[in-house]
Amino acid sequence: MAGSQALVAYKNSTTGVAVVHTFDISSYSSIVPKDLSFEVPDKTAETRSDGSLAIFATIKVPANLAAKGTINQVWQVGPGVGEGGMLERHDFAAANLHSKGTLDLKNGQSSTNSGGDTTVKKKNIHGILNTVSWGILFPLGAMIARYIRSFESADPAWFYLHVFCQISAYAIGVAGWGTGLKLGSESSGITYSGHRYIGIALFVLATVQIFALFLRPKKDHKLRFYWNIYHHSFGYAILVLGIINVFKGFNILKPEHKWKSAYMIVIIAMGGISLLLEAITWIVVLKRKSRKSTKPYDGYNNAQSNQQPLAM
Repeated sequence: MAGSQALVAYKNSTTGVAVVHTFDISSYSSIVPKDLSFEVPDKTAETRSDGSLAIFATIKVPANLAAKGTINQVWQVGPGVGEGGMLERHDFAAANLHSKGTLDLKNGQSSTNSGGDTTVKKKNIHGILNTVSWGILFPLGAMIARYIRSFESADPAWFYLHVFCQISAYAIGVAGWGTGLKLGSESSGITYSGHRYIGIALFVLATVQIFALFLRPKKDHKLRFYWNIYHHSFGYAILVLGIINVFKGFNILKPEHKWKSAYMIVIIAMGGISLLLEAITWIVVLKRKSRKSTKPYDGYNNAQSNQQPLAM
């Protein structure tokens, strides 16, 4: 992490021998071997029987840290070293975020730091809020508008259900978006560009949708046709981007596999129900059109009944 001074062990790509180097990590742009601000007169690394690497080093503690009596420490396991000796990024799963503690130099004790729990909790809240809003409620609201409205008996109940789902999704989504901004501000140097940009796009599109409800023309207004095109286009864009971003969030957070599987089951179920309702909707619409086209025209029937035979 930026601001840390590290001892890093890895296997030499040519010889396969374990080596250890020092890294003074001041930024994420260039993480290459560099002397530390304190002396490390002796350091070595060895490969253990299980394939892991162990570091042994002698560190000369600076006077200011020695007087303070405690040193913060972090430890990580990463994929290795890339070209030019630059360190590759490690994972940011819960175990990685918990890998920190404090060394008590005076008493010769060490303790772990549970501060990572707070960040993990915030990430979990962020993930839950956005999964429920963009990943479940919003698609459900779209399904109601697409299929339930086809049944005349459901009018106008379908509309109020649709609005309830979308406004609820927006409110929860804004809360999730806010937690995402907070996490971003607290994670300097860590950027998930794709996830972030899609989140911003979702917020903008959904905000426009909400405000557009107050500008909805009446059914017989000449602009209603164009409003419908805009409303449907934005709605489907939010639907697709929302689901994509939920899966991007799963890949970033890396929760237990059962949570991602559970969401996939929900989405597949909603997709299957949508296909079934699509077929039913078309049947209902076609039958309705068929009844209208075969219904006798009153003017024609009256004309027939008033006809008299010609006089002979």
